[in-house]
Amino acid sequence: MSLAAPGYWARPDLAGTLRRHWPLLPLAATVLFLLAPLPAGDATASGKVGPADAASLLLVLVCAVQALRGRVRALTPLAAAVLGAPAVGLAVATVTAGDPYAALPGFVRYLQVFVLVPAAVVLLVRDAREFRLAAGCFVVLALVQGAVGVVQYATHTGASYQGEDIRAVGTFGPGDVMGMATVVAYGLIVATAAALAPGLPARLRRIAAGCALVLVLPLVLSFSRGAWIATLAAAVLVMALAGIRRALTVLAALAAAGVVLVGGLGVGSEMVGERLTSITQVSSAPDQSVTDRYTMWAAAESMWRERPAAGVGLKGFPAHRDGHASLGLSSGSDTAGAGQAYIRQPLLSPHNMYLLILSEQGLIGLVALAGGWAALLVAGLRRLATGAGAGAGAWMRDCGLIAIGLFVWQLTDFLYADIGGPSTVLTGVIVGLAAWWALPSPGAAGPLRGAGPLRGAGADPGAPGPVPESSSGR
Repeated sequence: MSLAAPGYWARPDLAGTLRRHWPLLPLAATVLFLLAPLPAGDATASGKVGPADAASLLLVLVCAVQALRGRVRALTPLAAAVLGAPAVGLAVATVTAGDPYAALPGFVRYLQVFVLVPAAVVLLVRDAREFRLAAGCFVVLALVQGAVGVVQYATHTGASYQGEDIRAVGTFGPGDVMGMATVVAYGLIVATAAALAPGLPARLRRIAAGCALVLVLPLVLSFSRGAWIATLAAAVLVMALAGIRRALTVLAALAAAGVVLVGGLGVGSEMVGERLTSITQVSSAPDQSVTDRYTMWAAAESMWRERPAAGVGLKGFPAHRDGHASLGLSSGSDTAGAGQAYIRQPLLSPHNMYLLILSEQGLIGLVALAGGWAALLVAGLRRLATGAGAGAGAWMRDCGLIAIGLFVWQLTDFLYADIGGPSTVLTGVIVGLAAWWALPSPGAAGPLRGAGPLRGAGADPGAPGPVPESSSGR
């Protein structure tokens, strides 16, 4: 069925849609359950199992049941190797840790985020329409969390920042100040990619562009330097992949929105300027957060040099930190506001995912994890460049732009952050969406052609691979 065929974008029957796509409900819940607020007054709650984590476990269970029934996508040996390789590095880092039992929770968490959830997404998302449904959940989450963040800034009910309770943190609270910035950035990237995609209807592209512009404000009010840098990198790449003309249009709109918000309306202009300036102040009067970050980076590198092959073990960074960090490291970071009392949170990670892997899992873990990410990025870019420019695949280009944009955002953000907090589970979903795009099923006739539409489902002809007839929802 052509994208322009009558009725393709018509409103589907709700009961029929649920019957055909019910395995995606746990995936949608994994994203949307992050709308649930954390308990007030407990800044440490961000490290506990939350509703989104429970939904991700249900997602894995549904995937296992569907796999036993033969109703999931087939994987190539390469796809199975890329998705499963991290488990090897994690197992080595666990058994070689000084205290394997203490490392076991880290093994479970890494396995959830980087193996089980990505594999479940790859296996359960059957076609481009289901991919778009999953991506749309990110935009809904971002809009709601962003709205909460803007209200927090306007009413001085956010997290404490420079003596004022104005930092937009959404429902994540001051114990996870990166949570709202992360999910808002995800939604902004998805909306930007959809606005630039040539195959989507003009009305949908206009709505997506509006969502992207709206999400600029809460992202700015998050005062998160790492999220700003990652969003800029991912957005520029998505624009370049979509075409120079479209890129210049969207870039001009985003720049105008930033000028109006920060310059014209004065939304946090002074604080935003100070935050931007602090990015470059590494050796010249850096603030304490920058000093702590680079001190922990040096400590992580020192741990790796001590045990280069397998690292100090999962969850081993906090125990080895003081033995490798300089005296410039502070005792922790101050958190307060957004309904929570003042708490001094300890610094338990280097705030750099690659250095965290290197220090705790050594070269074995880094090659298994980061090597797989590099393979997914190269394969995804290659597929987008070689197969999505013409024919039936042209209207599937939005899936590639979204997958690459989200994945590049995550890989860039890992330079300034690591896993932790409720939004961590979304990392697994993003890796899964990137793998879905980069690793087509073995039965695909071409880089963007599947085996045909699902019977009765109105599926995309650009589906990444064949789906058994029994999975058509009957």
